[in-house]
Amino acid sequence: METLHAVRAGAITKCFGEVVALDAVDLDVTQGQIHGLVGPNGAGKTTLLGLLLGLAVADSGRLEILGRQVGRAFAAPDGVAGFVDGPGLYPSLTARQNLAALAALRGGDARTSGIDDVLDQVGLTDVADDRTRGFSLGMRQRLGLAAALLTRPRLLVLDEPSNGLDPAGKRHVHRVLSRLAADGTAVVLSSHRMDDLEALCSEVTILATGRVVFSGPLSKLAAESRELDYRLRTSDAQAARVLAADTAGIHIVDDAGIRQDTEVLIVRALTPALDELVAGLVRSGVAVRELAPVVSPLEAAFLALTDQETGR
Repeated sequence: METLHAVRAGAITKCFGEVVALDAVDLDVTQGQIHGLVGPNGAGKTTLLGLLLGLAVADSGRLEILGRQVGRAFAAPDGVAGFVDGPGLYPSLTARQNLAALAALRGGDARTSGIDDVLDQVGLTDVADDRTRGFSLGMRQRLGLAAALLTRPRLLVLDEPSNGLDPAGKRHVHRVLSRLAADGTAVVLSSHRMDDLEALCSEVTILATGRVVFSGPLSKLAAESRELDYRLRTSDAQAARVLAADTAGIHIVDDAGIRQDTEVLIVRALTPALDELVAGLVRSGVAVRELAPVVSPLEAAFLALTDQETGR
C-alpha cells in the first residue's frame, strides 16, 4: 500500500542575509503521524515551521504539502493550519469572539456550534466568554489550537504547543493531537519538552545549525543511543550493588558517593546489559521498584548529536 505524505521536503535551503537558517533539509511526514522537531535555539525549527505554514518560501529545494508543490507565493496551503511564536489573538475580545473573528477572516463558517466544539476539545468552555487579555500563556496556547481546529486541517503545524500548560491543559492538548492523528491528520510540532515529544511522536527530526542530524522513528533513535544512566531502586540496595558490579556492561556511577543504606543506585549501561542485570535481580529474589533513565533516550541523543554538530 502506498504511503500518503502530508509533507515531502527535499534539500530545502533558506538564508537570511549571510545566515543559513536551513541547509539542505529533508523532511517526510506521513498522514496520521505526529512528527516532532527538536533542536537548540537557532537550529532552524521555527524557520521550517514557517515554510510549512506559508509564512516564508525556501531559497532552493523542493517542498510538497498535501500532494501539491509549494510555489513562490506567501500563502498557507489549503488544509494547513497552526501557529509559530504563539497564536495571534485579540486581547479585547473573548475567547468565543476571537474564534468567530478568525473564522470570518478566513472566509469560513463561524457557526456557534463549531466554536463551542473546539473550545470543548481544548478545555476552555468555562472561560469562553472571558476576555483573552486575562488569559495565561497556557490558555492562549490552547485557544490558538482551537482556532487551528476550526479549519479542520489535514496538516497541523504547532510551535511549542505545551508552553505554559498545567497538567490538565497538557492532558487536553495531548488528547486532541492524538485524536487528530488517529483520524488521519498529520501533526508537526516543535518543542523543547522531551517528555511531550516522547509521549506523542512516532518520529522526530533533530536539527542543529540548520542541518538534519537525525530523522526517523524514536525506536531507531533509542537503539542508536549511547549508554544511558538509569535510576535503580530495589528492595535490597546492597545486593543490587553487588550484582551490578558483577554484570558485564554495567557501570556504577559515583559509587563512592552512595551510602551503603541508600535505596537508589545509578548505573550506566546499554539496554542488553540492563536487561541482564534485571534478570539477575529477579533470579536473586530482589524486587525492582523503579528503573528509569536519568535522562530520556531522546534527550540523551539530542545532547549528543547537537553537541557533536556544533563542536561543543
